[in-house]
Amino acid sequence: MIRHAMKRLSFPKKSRLISNRQFKAVLSNRGRRRCSDRLLTLYIAENDCGYPRLGVSVGKSHGNAVVRNRLKRLVREAFRQNRQQIPGGFDYVVMISPGRSKKSETGVKAKPPTFEELRASFLALLNS
Repeated sequence: MIRHAMKRLSFPKKSRLISNRQFKAVLSNRGRRRCSDRLLTLYIAENDCGYPRLGVSVGKSHGNAVVRNRLKRLVREAFRQNRQQIPGGFDYVVMISPGRSKKSETGVKAKPPTFEELRASFLALLNS
């Protein structure tokens, strides 16, 4: 029973875009869609798998490795929790917009986005 619950909560490797080749296939695909808001940019391209796959890219301008990896984990969790709302047969590449991490006029760096902000942004882009 516990093993079944763990599988449901997992995010298996087959659901991820891992290699550079997989990312480039989505970003350079002629049939791809691109949409963005103030927080995220979402690229969508068809795949032959029949299930959705996710890749996340966070640039170095967002902070050190700890901050970037946390942002990636939050986006993956938003994807995992809302898997039933995500159309299958597509690859999704999410990039966190660089404008969010720049310093404001006061010189203070903006706070990283929260899970709820990332989740809401991701779902809004999926439905646009």
